[in-house]
Amino acid sequence: MDDQNKNLILATALSFLVILVWFVLFPPPEPDVPLEGIPATQSSTADSTASVPSAAPSPTAQETLTPETSNGDEAISDAPRVPLTTDRLTGSVSLLGGRIDDLSLRDYRVSQDAEAEIVTMLAPVGSADAYYALYGWAPGAGVAPDAVPGPTTLWTLSQGDQLGVGAPITLTWDNGAGLVFTRTIEIDENYMFSVSQSVANTSAAAVNLAPYGILARHGEPSELKNFFILHEGVVAMADGELTETDWSDIPEFAVGQREGVPSERIEDVTNGWIGFTDHFWMATLIPDQTTPTRLTTKYLPRNDIYQVETVLPTQTVAAGATATVSTQLFAGAKEWETIREYQSAGVDRFIDSIDWGWFFFLTKPIFWLLHELNQLIGNMGWAIIGLTLIIKAVLFPLAYKSYVSMAKMKELQPQMEKLKEEAGDDRQKMQQGMMELYKREKVNPAAGCLPILLQIPIFFSLYKVIFVTIELRHAPFFGPFQDLSAPDPTSIMNLFGLLPFAGPEPNSIMALIFIGILPLLLGISMWLQQKLNPAPTDPTQQMIFAWMPWVFMFMLGGFASGLVVYWIANNTITFTQQYLIMRSQGYKPDVFGNIKSGFNRKSKSDPQ
Repeated sequence: MDDQNKNLILATALSFLVILVWFVLFPPPEPDVPLEGIPATQSSTADSTASVPSAAPSPTAQETLTPETSNGDEAISDAPRVPLTTDRLTGSVSLLGGRIDDLSLRDYRVSQDAEAEIVTMLAPVGSADAYYALYGWAPGAGVAPDAVPGPTTLWTLSQGDQLGVGAPITLTWDNGAGLVFTRTIEIDENYMFSVSQSVANTSAAAVNLAPYGILARHGEPSELKNFFILHEGVVAMADGELTETDWSDIPEFAVGQREGVPSERIEDVTNGWIGFTDHFWMATLIPDQTTPTRLTTKYLPRNDIYQVETVLPTQTVAAGATATVSTQLFAGAKEWETIREYQSAGVDRFIDSIDWGWFFFLTKPIFWLLHELNQLIGNMGWAIIGLTLIIKAVLFPLAYKSYVSMAKMKELQPQMEKLKEEAGDDRQKMQQGMMELYKREKVNPAAGCLPILLQIPIFFSLYKVIFVTIELRHAPFFGPFQDLSAPDPTSIMNLFGLLPFAGPEPNSIMALIFIGILPLLLGISMWLQQKLNPAPTDPTQQMIFAWMPWVFMFMLGGFASGLVVYWIANNTITFTQQYLIMRSQGYKPDVFGNIKSGFNRKSKSDPQ
């Protein structure tokens, strides 16, 4: 086997490997730990070893937040609640701890079934995937833990009877020892809560208190994707630096440390936020963007509780004085346009909470363009085709040079064959003659690789966009293609829906074998693109080129249908461009002749 064949086989193997990598899934998550016996809340008891942010006015506040085990699930489920209703959200706020722990998204359902349940965002302790937000004040030196409200404090509703847009609620609690705590909760028309906490000191002495916010999750999410191109877990922004911690890495924080001690801290953050991010949903604590804040990630192994915290500087509240702090909580869908508006309103780099990946310099503009095209056209499938046209137009100058070079290479084929005959087994002489021929005719044999090389990062970036962004979730195209983020739902098994029975289950081996119509069109488009040129004379190369379209057809069959639509459109446009450019250079591709000769070769090779 000569070097050309070896290089061809190696290049093909590497191409297959690149595609196969995208099929690799991490092992499925372990079953959820039963919730029976899991503590109900997190509280703010004292810990003399805890430190405070360096910008705090007092170095004596106690700010470590540890588990509270005195209350069970029944106390939480029986606690009075305040209804929460907006056009986009529904749920309630528990007066036990003033916790925001019941929230569902009206605009999103768990499946495309019109009768499917709406997506649950936050859930109280005792339910599956308990997930909630808590706020409070950590006691400083000289302040007893029970003198401040904790997660099990029963608040009084002093204003409002239902939380909604333009309808805040106010909760109060008097500790009976001179401190009166007030908490006002507001919600906007989308997913942003505003939480204002204040404490009035009617005692005769000053007190030190540190306001905090907590997001807690009991166990890993049951809907964890565990797909390596998607980040799920903790996401934090600290003064322009993004930090992402996967679920599997969080428990390592507790190794070798006393349970409950914060393990990953980012101190003195003046422009930041921290929260949990899922595939399409996110809950994020957003402190005041001008106040130095401590961001903490914590894991409590005894109770299997994951926790993120924001701890603000200690407030020294003089006798007769009042201290107030305001923070925000985002809890909802990771909609690009909505998150961008919050960023414009002052949440630093909030758009980076969407997982843009390593190719962010490509994924961000690609998504922006796709979003704008969808706004203009009103159909995400056609927007993907429009995006393909624009990308091909941008790359056209390189494509033009590439196809011109390919046309010239075809013209030089007779001279190249003559050089091979003259050189015989002398490879050095043949390569030297080839280089002189390329230089004399001003041909660059590597020019044809440039468009292909540029397509690889664009392909991966578009795959990232289609998989990660919620705008592609359940985005329809036409007919059976009602979710461009999912694989093609049609199948050869039922003649693409013509026969009265369902096709194989998506993502199964049968679905991979009995592919849908989109992967079939993809294979045909790749095959036709090959037929612009005669088949190579070398038998090994012939075999590889003959099988390549159909192998890729099955390999890409399980990809998101939106990505397959892009690849079909890309192949179609490439075929048209190459055909027209090669004709303009005096080389007329004989597509039908090449197809016919391919079938003739097959018939001749059939046994008699």
